[in-house]
Amino acid sequence: MIRNPQPIRCARLLSFILLCASPLLADDSIPRPRILGLSHIALYVHDVAKSRAFYKDFLGFAEPFSLTNNNGALRLTWIKINDRQSIELFPEKESGSDRLYHIALETDDAEGMRLYLKSKGVSVPDKTPIGKIGNFNYFVQDPDGHNLEIVQYATNGWTAREKGKFTSDTRISTRMAHVGILVGSLAPALKFYSGVLGGTETWRGSKDSKTLNWVNVKVPEGNNYVEFMLYSELPAPDQRGKYHHLSLEVPDVEKAKTTLAARASAIDYTRPLEIQTGVNRKRQLNLWDPDGTRVELMEPQTVDGVPAPSSSAPPLRPNTQGRIQPSGHTPYEEQKNHSSISSTEQRAGR
Repeated sequence: MIRNPQPIRCARLLSFILLCASPLLADDSIPRPRILGLSHIALYVHDVAKSRAFYKDFLGFAEPFSLTNNNGALRLTWIKINDRQSIELFPEKESGSDRLYHIALETDDAEGMRLYLKSKGVSVPDKTPIGKIGNFNYFVQDPDGHNLEIVQYATNGWTAREKGKFTSDTRISTRMAHVGILVGSLAPALKFYSGVLGGTETWRGSKDSKTLNWVNVKVPEGNNYVEFMLYSELPAPDQRGKYHHLSLEVPDVEKAKTTLAARASAIDYTRPLEIQTGVNRKRQLNLWDPDGTRVELMEPQTVDGVPAPSSSAPPLRPNTQGRIQPSGHTPYEEQKNHSSISSTEQRAGR
C-alpha cells in the first residue's frame, strides 16, 4: 500500500518551525536549578544473573535494593557506585536491542527544573512525581531521542536511607566520571546540553585531523560530563555498546587490572585486559559486560600531567537517519509503573 507522504512532510515542517521559533518563545524569567552531577545510567540486560556477577563479583559493587513486579519477577535493580551514583539494570524487553535505556542527571530542585525546562520549550510531564524509592524523578528526551531522567534525592528516599552503606572496599572505582551517548548532529545536542541545561564544553577529540569524533560537556554544578559519540551512520542496535558506555575513574589502572585479573575466573571473564592510552592521553582499560556494554576504567590525569589539546577538526556531517528510537517500553510507561501519588506510598518510597 502506498501511503500519502504529505502528513509526514507537514509534521517535519512543523517540527522545524517550532525548533527555529523556540528561542523566541522561551521564557527567560524562570531560573535554572542546579544540576549537581550524573545520577545513574540505566541498561537493559539479557541475563540478570550474569550481569549481577559482572557488576558485583567482578567490579566489586553492591546491590542496595531492587523492585519487583506483581508476579515477583525483577523489575529493576540498583548497582551502587557511591552515595549519589548508580547503575540501574532492567530485564530486557527485546533481544538484540539497544542496551541503553536512559541516563540521569541529579538536581536539587526537580520541580523547579520541570518548570524551567518547560519555559525553554522542552516537553515535560504535567507534574513532578515521587517514585517507588522515594525520590522525585521524571523523563525528558534530548534532540537525539535519548531518554534523560531528572532526579532529586529526597531526604526520606531510599537513596538517602542507604547513605554510607553498600560502599565496600571491593569497589573497583568510587566515581562514575562520565557516560557516553551517540549523537548524530552536534549543534542541536550542544543547544540542549549546553544552551538549555547549562553544561560547559571542555574538550573535543578526533581519531585524525579530518573529522571530529568526541565532544565532552560537563554538568554545570558538578565534575561529571556527558561524552557525545558523534556518528554519520548509526550503528545497529546490538552494536551500540561500544558507544553507549560508562566511564569509571580509577587512580591507578595497573592496580585495577591486577585486581580484575584475580577475579576474572570467578565469573568466567575471558576478554583480554589491555591498558591503552586514549586520544585524551589518559590511560584506560576497557571492559565489556555480558551484553556488550563498554565499561571504561580511566585514570583522571594524562600520562604526563599535560592536558590533551582540543581538536579543531570539523564535526561529522549531520546524520539524516532521524532520532534514536529507544528500545523496550517508553520512559513514561516506566514512570507510571514506578510513580506513586498517594501519601502512604510516598512515605514508603522511590
